[in-house]
Amino acid sequence: MKKCGFWPRPRSLRGRFTIANVTFLAAGLVLAAAASIAATYMVLIGQIDDSLKSSQTALARTELSANGLRQLCTLADLLQGSSTQGPEAGGGTSSIAQAFQQDLFVVLDPHGTPATVCQDGSMPVGPEQRRLAAALPDPAKLAASGDAATVESGSMEYRVVALRLSDGTIVVKGVRMSGVKHALVKLLGWEAGAGAVLLALLATGSLTAARRRLSPLEDMVETASAISQGDLSRRVRTAPHGSTEVDELSTALNAMLQQIETAVTESERATAQLRQFIADASHELRTPLASVRGYLQLYERGMLQADEKERALSRVSSEAERMSRLVDELLALARLDDRPALTREPVDLCCLVREAAADLSAQQPERPLSLRLPEHAGGCRYVLGDEAGLRQVVGNLLGNVRVHTPAESPVTVEVAEDERGETALRVSDTGPGLSDEDAARAFDRFFRADPQRSRDTGGAGLGMSIVQAVVKAHGGAVALTPTAPGRGLTVTVRLPSARREPVPR
Repeated sequence: MKKCGFWPRPRSLRGRFTIANVTFLAAGLVLAAAASIAATYMVLIGQIDDSLKSSQTALARTELSANGLRQLCTLADLLQGSSTQGPEAGGGTSSIAQAFQQDLFVVLDPHGTPATVCQDGSMPVGPEQRRLAAALPDPAKLAASGDAATVESGSMEYRVVALRLSDGTIVVKGVRMSGVKHALVKLLGWEAGAGAVLLALLATGSLTAARRRLSPLEDMVETASAISQGDLSRRVRTAPHGSTEVDELSTALNAMLQQIETAVTESERATAQLRQFIADASHELRTPLASVRGYLQLYERGMLQADEKERALSRVSSEAERMSRLVDELLALARLDDRPALTREPVDLCCLVREAAADLSAQQPERPLSLRLPEHAGGCRYVLGDEAGLRQVVGNLLGNVRVHTPAESPVTVEVAEDERGETALRVSDTGPGLSDEDAARAFDRFFRADPQRSRDTGGAGLGMSIVQAVVKAHGGAVALTPTAPGRGLTVTVRLPSARREPVPR
């Protein structure tokens, strides 16, 4: 609980909701109580006024003077009511006195002095009648208006009407307001008790409902705390009775958390790959550099014979060429990682396949080679891309076949249109193939299925990485389909087809 000015302010959201609900209901109950009390007061005052005016009308119809009133005492029931001036008196009462037990009847002479009603003086003027007569501001004006008025005399309030008789005498009829006040106080007590019960029920219900409705927010806080401690797999649970807004917030947070987890996982994986890449690149360059430096040191110290110098220079040239190839491949991967804007134009993929197949046949004449090219359009299949990059893709795929499969192992190269309208290039061999684990890592940089094989023939393990990078830069995809070990491997490259053929020059 936090203090804000004179009033404590709760820190929890459900506490604030509860206080707000209770405050609004309390304000509504106060307004309703004020309205009901005002309405009750007006109704009671209206009933009193009607009774007083009814008596005034009845008295006016008799057309009596003060002397006639004293002689006849025609208003016996009113006189009986006036005889009960105090709570200690007894006797009969009038109709209004039966309702409130608080009637007053005062006769004022032309000078405004209270006078007796009966001739025998059996009903003298009482103290309360004198106080009421003294409290009247202007009896003549009140009688002329014909309206009822409220008069205060000490601690008492009266509702009075006045009537001027034919001889100038003024008759004042009044009713004590203590009964009305008692009824209003009782009504206020009932409303206060009912309001307190309603406020207590509302506070309890609001706390329960707020705890239930806001429990998803508490779960979100718990999930965020767990994620901040490193548990990226945590997700916000869906509340069984949550509102639409809370459900949408939970869904959005879970989507965001999934993206964050994916981004962090990819970042960690990329960092790990970068470290491994740097370590592998350093290792690949260190070996030929060590060989070159060793031969040069032997040459500088004159420790090589005449026939050994030529072999040493040949080895230095071979290692330098190997480093040059490795650096070129690394530069090519770095450029492709930057996602350069390629020069895209229609390229005849079948033409590239024929040229790469001719190179393979020249290097391994004994290898069975089968080409499956489209028969329509003169055996041409155009794709949209960069010719140099696509030529490198085809060359790397057939180069892998040449290096990693026996010379007598058949190879099939196929160019066709797949079911999605893209151009598919498939290179299938019948060599040793790859296991599922090795096939899953075939596109990793510096990966070799057989790390012990000679680097002179096996290369640096960047060929398939370059293939994947070039194909992705063209908006295509590449996949490996390993068969059973020892039964070969199929590499499938899918590229966007060109919508038009190049214009002949």
